[in-house]
Amino acid sequence: MKRTAGLLKSALLVVGGSMMLTSCFLGGGGGRPTSSHPGALSTATGLAYNDEDNNGFEVKPYAGQPEGPNLVFIEGGRSIVGSFEEDILNRRDNIERTVSVASFYMDETEIANIHWLEYLHYLNVSDSSREVYIAALPDTTVWEARLAYNDPYVDHYLRYPGFRYFPVVGVSWVQASNYGDWRTTAVNQKLYEDSGEELPETSGGRIPLESGIVLPNYRLPSEAEWEYAATALIGTQWLDENQTHQRLYPWDGHALRNPYGKEMGYFLANFKRGRGDYAGIAGKLNDGALITSYIYEFPPNDFGLYNMAGNVSEWVLDVYRPMSFQDFDDLNPIRRDGYMDETKNEFTGEQYYNSDSENNPEGFTSLITDEARVYKGGSWKDVAYWMSPGTRRYLDQDSSTATIGFRCAMIRAGSNY
Repeated sequence: MKRTAGLLKSALLVVGGSMMLTSCFLGGGGGRPTSSHPGALSTATGLAYNDEDNNGFEVKPYAGQPEGPNLVFIEGGRSIVGSFEEDILNRRDNIERTVSVASFYMDETEIANIHWLEYLHYLNVSDSSREVYIAALPDTTVWEARLAYNDPYVDHYLRYPGFRYFPVVGVSWVQASNYGDWRTTAVNQKLYEDSGEELPETSGGRIPLESGIVLPNYRLPSEAEWEYAATALIGTQWLDENQTHQRLYPWDGHALRNPYGKEMGYFLANFKRGRGDYAGIAGKLNDGALITSYIYEFPPNDFGLYNMAGNVSEWVLDVYRPMSFQDFDDLNPIRRDGYMDETKNEFTGEQYYNSDSENNPEGFTSLITDEARVYKGGSWKDVAYWMSPGTRRYLDQDSSTATIGFRCAMIRAGSNY
């Protein structure tokens, strides 16, 4: 009996040791290894991770992508993008098509004046050249008009404290993109400092991507991302992959007024109701804004995003082409340049911008070049037609207006949906 008990004890020790070893290989607890719980040993070589004595491979702790300031998670999926509004301009440049968009993050609000002033401050006190600072200044003269007295906005809109949380305007596509680069660096430096980590001597000052601490780049959203996020069809889900309806605007219905509660009858966006009517009459103002408004002014859509229609139009990444919908991939579509659609008319072979064309007796010069960028959503100065997320317009990437602002987006790293 003693011999049998001894053999049984030895067997249990062997099995137990084997299970412990397997547990080490598979990430602990007998489960499979994951990004957050890779285990103590490599499942490919059996070598120990983070073994300083033997110069082992370093695997940093990882608990998922950190939360970036002001960002809202946008769960990806399949959707129909394109314009559901009547094509009153007869452009047919955004025909409906089914695409899939990967999950990403987007600013819940437009970038405001206070955010841009913060940016200018750090450019001014850093090692940036004077030219870099001057290049980042918004064009406040976009408010000027020969036949209107908008002079106070030229001097006050950007810097006066009362306008701090109004959307920044007079910013070009290039300036908005540069802001995203600066913001990425600023946020990641703060995250790394808060983590207590020290930069490796071999990093050259670069925060290692492998650390799991830093965020991906802040950038402008693609047109597909912006439109997907604005429409927010997550709010129309019913049962298993069924959507009860499409949306003409970022909210339900065909009207622009709030149909519910104490706010019933008030407009859901800041836009121009008709010729000369920007806000309604005194004592009963509709959208309450003759120009731009507070970035949290109106109810958010079902993703939690504010002002995805109205207030200011917003820059997106894409280069503009009239026929983009024919060429796009159906997974994360974007147009970066003139690939498959050069700067010439598909049918006549004439350059889009050729003012000497025989078919162009008026000498019209088009803006359709590789520097023409798409902007989306209506603004405080637009009629209701442009409130629909599927509508699109374009402007040169170095130009700016009093009606165009922007918000940033970011990929969701380490995700397959």
